[in-house]
Amino acid sequence: MDYFSVFGLEPKLSIDVEDLQARFYKRSREHHPDRFARASAEEQQKALDTTSLLNDGLRVLRDPVRRAEYMLTLHGLETAQEKADVSPAMLEEVFELNEKLEELRGGDASVRPEIEAAQANFTALRDGLDGELTGLFAEYDWTEREDVLKRIRRLLNRRRYIDNLVSEATKTLKA
Repeated sequence: MDYFSVFGLEPKLSIDVEDLQARFYKRSREHHPDRFARASAEEQQKALDTTSLLNDGLRVLRDPVRRAEYMLTLHGLETAQEKADVSPAMLEEVFELNEKLEELRGGDASVRPEIEAAQANFTALRDGLDGELTGLFAEYDWTEREDVLKRIRRLLNRRRYIDNLVSEATKTLKA
């Protein structure tokens, strides 16, 4: 059973997260293991399995990126199948950022402002991709065309790449 079915939802990329949360609470109360304390071992295990499925489903479906990755998986289009589409100019920025991160790790605090600027730039790029993804989610929900899912996959790969850069910069700046 897929996560959408667990919550009685149509498989869509744009969902009402408040409705998802309400469905989660309702189903969690119905299947909570405490309600099956006096039931057979088989029924208790089923309640535990259902609760686990509900928790996993909520974690995936409430996050737009994880929901999109899950939808791609349902359609046999996992994001790891292709590399991120990165321009030569961006690769140069990545190279420069990595050099500055190494310098900061080596004790050169003078590069901190440059890292912060690069971090802000990559964060803005990621936010722009999130906006594009939102538009593609709506387009897919309306058309259910596989070519739209493939475009989503390319953007998700690029977003993951950029998100890793932002995370690495954040981690290094905090150290």
